[in-house]
Amino acid sequence: MTVSPRASDAWLVIPLFNEAQVIGEVITAALTTFPNIVCVDDASTDDSAQIASNAGAAIVQHPFNLGQGAALQTGMRYVAEATDARFIVTFDADGQHRVEDAAAMVERAIDEDVAIVFGSRFLDQRTKPGWLKKRVLKTAVWITNQQTGLRLSDAHNGLRVIRRDAFERLDLKQNRMAHATEIVLQLSRTKLPWVEHPVHVLYTDYSRAKGQSMINAVNILMDSILK
Repeated sequence: MTVSPRASDAWLVIPLFNEAQVIGEVITAALTTFPNIVCVDDASTDDSAQIASNAGAAIVQHPFNLGQGAALQTGMRYVAEATDARFIVTFDADGQHRVEDAAAMVERAIDEDVAIVFGSRFLDQRTKPGWLKKRVLKTAVWITNQQTGLRLSDAHNGLRVIRRDAFERLDLKQNRMAHATEIVLQLSRTKLPWVEHPVHVLYTDYSRAKGQSMINAVNILMDSILK
């Protein structure tokens, strides 16, 4: 896959915290399609920021750990103020998102003239999250839909494409996993057109070994309930 003019009009925004083992590979793979990447290092205690920088990403660093929502907000502000990019793509640092899905979502945003493309792992059968995680995520999606008025199938997928007229209106305050609900709520209030796009989320040996899968799912559910 090679860089296209359309991909050149988008910046990947990657929240980064202690992903030194995989972030270099993630950046290298993404740069084959997206020439513009900013990683927001949320006070990692390993070499994540240096590895990401060596791989070719721009780096913004938090002096203290503020959470993924704050990292996303910092990344969006960086793109809004330092570039004239038309789109951002929110993209995870742990290798679970596919570059080809992100590229297809940017293409769809342009071709269909929509402001937001939400990635969904539940529009087809490729993603295998496991029964319990799927139940937790589906419950969190139902709660989010009640809160936002949208009807999404996967409201807590970190892979999204957001056009400038939408991301410039975002002001995330929830720093933990509740930001996933907050970003949907704020995007819904823009009244800008949106679609969902099927994506394949890769649950890797690395992410499972870190114990992220169920912990994040439960955090999403609890933060959604307590929001």
